[in-house]
Amino acid sequence: MAGSLVSCVAHGADDAVTGNLPLKHVEDVPLPGRASRFDYESYDPGTHLLFIAHLGDSEVVVFDTRASRVVARVPGISSVHGVLVVPELSRVYASATGTNEIVAIDERTLKITARVPGGTYPDGMAYAPDAHRLFVSDETGETETVIDVQGNRRVATIPLDGEVGNSQFDPVSRHIFVNVQTRSQLVDIDPATNTIVSRIDLPGAKGNHGLLMVPESRLALIACEGNNRLLVLDMRAEKIIEAFDVGGDPDVLSFDSALRTVYVAGEAGVVSMFGVAGSRVTKIGDGRVGPNAHVVNVDAATHRSWFPLKSVDGHPVLRIMAPQ
Repeated sequence: MAGSLVSCVAHGADDAVTGNLPLKHVEDVPLPGRASRFDYESYDPGTHLLFIAHLGDSEVVVFDTRASRVVARVPGISSVHGVLVVPELSRVYASATGTNEIVAIDERTLKITARVPGGTYPDGMAYAPDAHRLFVSDETGETETVIDVQGNRRVATIPLDGEVGNSQFDPVSRHIFVNVQTRSQLVDIDPATNTIVSRIDLPGAKGNHGLLMVPESRLALIACEGNNRLLVLDMRAEKIIEAFDVGGDPDVLSFDSALRTVYVAGEAGVVSMFGVAGSRVTKIGDGRVGPNAHVVNVDAATHRSWFPLKSVDGHPVLRIMAPQ
């Protein structure tokens, strides 16, 4: 895969120019609403539903990946940033930054079932299944909000003493890891006790916001929006072992576990791809996927990747890519 080169002729500023990425442009599917900002997306492979946070329109868009069409819109989620589907609960959580709430959505009925206080700027989320707790990055409040999903109630607020980036669950340690981007640290939280276990310093990090765990390799991949770098952290040694340049303002990361490929999406519209073999990470290449392509999710079964773009020829679309 790393040796495959693709050239693509651009017909306009909104086209995908894949550069040396082994990707092809499959289609653009129109999305509803205004040409305004999208944020996180989350995929349930069991139902084939992709949940997309349309921040500018304060709603979650539900996309059926088999039918390749929008099947629902869930309104009333003010300035929605984060979205996370928890298949075992048949539930979707969305962070309503406009009202500082976490909104629970029934995945079967696509109706809102609960609203929970979420801090002062709730953003990314991670779920710890053993503890039945949702961990929410309170970006400007400098805390992690903990929600008991069985009762949909806030049970703890953990001070992190810095601006908070993305949160992720590590299925090996069964802990939650959180970027603290103004301290250049990755914080390890035990979800059983809601306490900080350790703080891992990240030399070379500036604005470490995006986070992806690769549990089989015991790696954490950390995207730094302040200096456009991807850091590779050895979780056993708690040490940075590699660093790579990526596209401007990297944000969301996604992992194709079958092809062992990492996607790093950035605000500048450039996507960087990496291969993971054991504990070794190698760069595949960079390419421009589309304007403001800072969000990505990939399906390990079909290997298709989805990029919600706020404006292509003045309209929002979901840009679908696939391996060449």
